[in-house]
Amino acid sequence: PRFLLVFDFDETIVDENSDESVVRGRALPEALRQSPRGGSYNEHMQRVLAFLGEQGVRPADLRAAYENIPLSPGMAELFQFLSKHQELFELVLISDANTFGIEAKLRAAGVRSLFRKIFSNPASFDRRGVLTLGPYHSHKCLECPANMCKRKILGEYLAERAREDVEFQRVLYVGDGANDFCPAGTLTAADVAFPRKGYPMHRLIQESQEKQPGAFQAAVVPWESAAEVARYLQELLRR
Repeated sequence: PRFLLVFDFDETIVDENSDESVVRGRALPEALRQSPRGGSYNEHMQRVLAFLGEQGVRPADLRAAYENIPLSPGMAELFQFLSKHQELFELVLISDANTFGIEAKLRAAGVRSLFRKIFSNPASFDRRGVLTLGPYHSHKCLECPANMCKRKILGEYLAERAREDVEFQRVLYVGDGANDFCPAGTLTAADVAFPRKGYPMHRLIQESQEKQPGAFQAAVVPWESAAEVARYLQELLRR
């Protein structure tokens, strides 16, 4: 593969936050309705999922909720393009959601086989049928939530592929959130960041470019529809 294409999941591949999608229409107690300020969001979701399980929400109900989350505009088109050029693009997904929900959605969309690796918080059903969630790893990054630093994951993945003699011409990063800004900051001038227009990643890139011109090295291609990402990649292949 010539290019490494990194995707976020929530509000990037899918058009919603999947954590919000699974609780929609379900009554949560006051303590679980707001995500904690300054507390661990991963631990908050552990409590939410435990509560849903105790309320009799079954694995099949959760699977259906994840499968029904709509893809972001143009995402189906981008995946069609990528499935035609699988030999050129290596796809990985790095997300602070959970492995169960991501796998369910990608399979339902028919695109799971496009991804070489999925990095997300581990999630599986216990004997009672409750979806249990864990943190992905620990790290020393001060910018990121305690359970996941995407910069660390991306760096380790690139190092692992280099040991396997796989070097990429470019790294291409498609995301939306503040936690996507951290790994995008390690991209080089050869690489491309695709922030979703008007979302935190886009805002943080703009702020960093104003504060310190040149500090953010990658080319920046904001998108409203993932079809714009597909068009950019098509141009890239023509060059």
